[in-house]
Order: sequence, then C-alpha cells, then structure tokens
Amino acid sequence: MSRRIEIYDTTLRDGTQAENFNLSVKDKIKICRQLDKLGVDFIEGGWPGANPHAVEFFKKMQQVELKNAHLTAFGSTRHFNNRPEKDPNLQGLLEAKTPAITIFGKSWDIHVQDALRIALEDNLILIEESLQYLRPHVKHLLYDAEHFFDGFKNNKDYCLATIERAVTGGADTIVLCDTNGGTLPHEIPAIIAEVKKKLQQMERKVKLGIHAHNDSETAVANALISVDLGVDQVQGTINGYGERCGNSNLTSIIPALIFKMQMDCQVKPNIEQLYCTSRLVDELANLPHDRYQPYVGESAFAHKGGIHVSAVKRNPLTYEHIEPEKVGNYRRILISDQAGRANVMMKAQKYGIPIESDDPLMSSIINEMKELEKQGYQYEAAEASFELLMRRTLGLQRKFFKLEAFRVMNFKYSMTERPLTEATLRLYVGGNEVHTAAMGDGPVNALDKALRKALIRFYPSLENVELVDYKVRVLTGESGTGAKVRVLIESRDQHCSWGTVGVSVNIIEASWQALVDSINFKLLKDEKAKHR
Repeated sequence: MSRRIEIYDTTLRDGTQAENFNLSVKDKIKICRQLDKLGVDFIEGGWPGANPHAVEFFKKMQQVELKNAHLTAFGSTRHFNNRPEKDPNLQGLLEAKTPAITIFGKSWDIHVQDALRIALEDNLILIEESLQYLRPHVKHLLYDAEHFFDGFKNNKDYCLATIERAVTGGADTIVLCDTNGGTLPHEIPAIIAEVKKKLQQMERKVKLGIHAHNDSETAVANALISVDLGVDQVQGTINGYGERCGNSNLTSIIPALIFKMQMDCQVKPNIEQLYCTSRLVDELANLPHDRYQPYVGESAFAHKGGIHVSAVKRNPLTYEHIEPEKVGNYRRILISDQAGRANVMMKAQKYGIPIESDDPLMSSIINEMKELEKQGYQYEAAEASFELLMRRTLGLQRKFFKLEAFRVMNFKYSMTERPLTEATLRLYVGGNEVHTAAMGDGPVNALDKALRKALIRFYPSLENVELVDYKVRVLTGESGTGAKVRVLIESRDQHCSWGTVGVSVNIIEASWQALVDSINFKLLKDEKAKHR
C-alpha cells in the first residue's frame, strides 16, 4: 500500500514574501478556495499577529467552508518576556480560530545567542511552553524547526534537543526547515536518519515534515528525497514563490509524488486542477507565468522539431515523461523553421482544415511559412496568424473586409502636454465603402479604434474583443532606426485569447498587419462557431 503524504501550502504566507508578489484579502480567499478544490491538506493563511491585513483575512475566512483543507495560522514561539497567556502573538493565533496552528522556533544555536540574545536553555523553554499553551485549543499543532539543517551542522545535540522539547510540548508534526536554502540533496539522508532515531526514543509519536527553500536550486529535490526517506508532510508554495529564490515548488512536487513515486495524496483525485491553480496564482499576483516551468508551463509539453512531432504523433511517450492532461496542461505543436509535414498536419487537424499530408499544397504552406520566417515572422506565439496563413494558401479564407488606405498623424502642440494621435482609414465591406477616424493613446491604439469603428456595424461581436498585450522586437541592428521589427499582439474575447504577428521596417505597418490578423481571426472564429 502506498504511503499517505500530506501537502501543506504556504503560498499565502511564505509565498507573499517574494519580491513583487502581493495579494489582496479578496485574492487570498480566491486562492484559498482553489487550493481547497485542488485538495491540499493544509493552507497556511498568514501571521495574524503581524498585520491588520492578516487579521482581516482570518476573520473573513471564518465564513468560508473548506471541504478538504485545514486553514492554518502561523506565528512564533512566545516572546521571552511574556507568559504564554499574555503573549500577543499566541493570542493572535488563537483569535484566528483556525483548526490548525503552526509556530516556529529557533533550532540554530547561533540564532538563539545572536538574534534572540537569550540562553540556549531558555529557548528550549520557549518552544515547550508555547506549544503546551496552544495544545488544548487547536486540533492540529505543527512546529516549524527554523534553520534546522544549518543548526544540525553547527550543533547537532542542541538542534535535536529543540525538536525533543517540541514533541514534549505537544506538537503533532515536526517540520524540518532549510530556511537559508543552502542544503544539498546528498546531505539530507544522514540528517533525517539522526532525527528519526531521536524521535523513536520518545514516547509520543509525531509526523515529520520538510520545508525547503530554493537558494541552491535544490528545494524540490530535497523535498522528494525527504519523502523517500520517510517524511510524512511536504511544505511548499504554488509556482515556488517565496523570499529570495523561493520555496519548494508544489506544482513540481505534487505530480512527482503521485505519478513517479506512487505516493497517496489527498490531491490525487483532483490533480488535473494543478495547471489552473498555477495560472490563478500568477493572475491574481499580476505576475507573468513561467512558460518553462515543469508540468504546468506552456512549454512543458511543446514540441518544435519535425522529428519530435512525428514521433509524438505516433506515441506521445517518445518525448513526454507524463501525459499533459493528467495535470490539466495540454500538448502544443510549435510552428517554426524546423517544422515538417507532421507539425503542419497536426495544426491542420486542430484547426479543422481539410488537407492530407501528400497534398501538393502542403509543400506550398511549408515553403511560404519558411520564406516568411526568413523575413522575421514567427508563429510560435502567433498561432492565429498561422491558421490564417494556411487558409489563405488553400483558398479557404473569406475576405471579411478590404483595406484601401490608412494614415496616422501625431500632434504635439505643447511640450508640456501629451501628444495627440489620430488614425484615419478607408476600407470596403462587400460593396460598402467606409471612411473613419479615431483618436488614440499612440498610433496602434488609434488604428485599433478606427478599425473597430469601421467594422462594428457589420460585425457587432468585435465589441467583445480587446487587445491585452503588445510586444515589439527589433530583428536587426545593422540599420539603426531603420531596422526591421516584429510586432506580436495578444487579443481576447469573453471565451479565449489568440496571438498574431506582423513584420516590417515600419512599426506602424507591422502593427497594422498584426491588428488585421487579430480582427480576421475573431471573425473566422465566429463563423466557425455558427456552423457547428
């Protein structure tokens, strides 16, 4: 029978210590609900004694029902000058009214002497008395042995004495923390062996946990090897967020435990929620998603080389270590200058384009794509433009409108005022000539507004389209300000998002190409939806 491993998430506390990582109380509640849906065992919500923001969160969470997870309040052992019943930190933990409490204490003698500036024996008393006071008031009581691995290397006997007193104080779980993130995987086995030996000598049986930081790029490895050595609980954060270089990444740890180590976790039935959980945290923190992240990154199951694609089409296991659907991700076939017929065929199937691999027009598509890429076009982040390219080559693309001319003017009447930009354009929709103008925040925004203004009475669904990202890449440096540029635009409606591309020595022309593709793709998408 596989062992049961607890997943303890500290994204809402330890994760928020990451640089540029900020969450509102509303955001934290949303993430809490999703983590509960994912099935984690413990959700560490914050330090209620640290700030009013955390107090508000725990107060609002008292009205939220969690089905799988135990909400956890986090804090420290009591202050040396306070009795437990008078200590504001311990009282704040109880006032949070959570089913679980985690407190941390000092394991490293250097911290006791230099940070707390108290005697080593006094620190042992703080640990035991703090836990003893909390024990009757909470269902789950956990003790984080801060700086445990550094403390063990410096003074093994004292470090082990701290966890002995935590057990005596009533902790259910002792969590070994690599707080500075400097421990390497080969050091873990001997240390955990000593800890287990110490715990076996005690009357009370407790669970063992691991909390690793990633300063040496070994947090995930340290967590997994600890589980292999018998640890019962893994602490970490979604996407590995945390102070300095971050924490152990639960989006890598959880699938490794379930699919590779055959461990039993409460998360297991809901593991397909992992991808959307990862994206939700990034979205609410307003941070870009790491496309190269294992398991949940956009590139985790992306295939570019023609030989790879051909093999994956026959058997995905040839170039994928697990099926992407297991974690809620999906396979992507990239279109690039390395692409062969297999890439294009898989895209054609995805787009619903009727073409066979031996069709002479297949060569036309590949040749045109490669010629355009020589000019600087790139379709890996602009699949909408590639679908339009395929349809145009095959004569399947309907012409929704025809541009006759456009003009963009920038005015700056005063050096103390913002410049004004106006775009005018003339186009035909069927036999109807349309001539419009619009003001905007810069030439691209003005063009976008003018184009929609011209088309919206013919295609009302364009009201729902918005431009959400705009990137410019200079392709060559030889011509200075006359260099060729590539523009990538991401657009979205209420259902999905899509990318388009344009290339020119003129940034406005390149932007226009990407804008037109964006509008054409939306209209194509609507047309396909009507015929389903």
